[in-house]
Amino acid sequence: MTQTRPPAASVKKRSRWNATDLGLIAVFAALVAASALVAAIPVGGLGVPITLQTLAVMLTGLALGPGRAFAAVGLYTLLGLAGLPIFSGGRSGLGILAGPSAGYIIGFPLAAAVVGWLAAIVIRRTLKYRGVFLFAAAMVTSIVVVHALGVLGMMVNAKLDLSKAFLADLPFYPGDIIKNVLAVTVALALHKAFPDLLARRVRPLGSPSASSVVPSTAPPSSAAPSSAAPSGQQSSNQP
Repeated sequence: MTQTRPPAASVKKRSRWNATDLGLIAVFAALVAASALVAAIPVGGLGVPITLQTLAVMLTGLALGPGRAFAAVGLYTLLGLAGLPIFSGGRSGLGILAGPSAGYIIGFPLAAAVVGWLAAIVIRRTLKYRGVFLFAAAMVTSIVVVHALGVLGMMVNAKLDLSKAFLADLPFYPGDIIKNVLAVTVALALHKAFPDLLARRVRPLGSPSASSVVPSTAPPSSAAPSSAAPSGQQSSNQP
């Protein structure tokens, strides 16, 4: 006889990051740093180059979800501001916040969190056209977060008006479309290979399956026959 574990008593959602999460955060932070060191393409006279950073940032969000993606890209940003030469062109330090690319750098952790949140919704609720929805999430995040803050940074630090800052930002759009397509392609491959990377299945506490059963410790329903004679019945050979 078996008894099924009641879901309310046996299911426990994980609320803290484990060693795997911390490892993923470190790996993707290193990926963003490496993407910044790839040869950049200078655009215009403001010194804001086209790099692979947005590709790595979007991939981080699409793969890890909002919390871990924000932590990974935030770690990269903090290390660069602390002095490690991991920004584009090998730049580093707080002085980067006074340059025209400050808005983009500030926007990277926020963009990773936003696209990660959108990706979590897409992964958990859709099966068809998942790539289309992920690409839409990446493009919306690029425009609303990265490009918007980039334009704001150029207005503040380069003293450009809105129209000139917007025109200075336009050359980045074609590259971002291509990079978002690549980020979605890689993210889909990762989620196919590792289905629990973002939309983790909730498992019962101490068991690999939600339908775990435990043996019943209840005694058998049928009692063993008694060898004692019923009361009042006498043996046939009793004198």
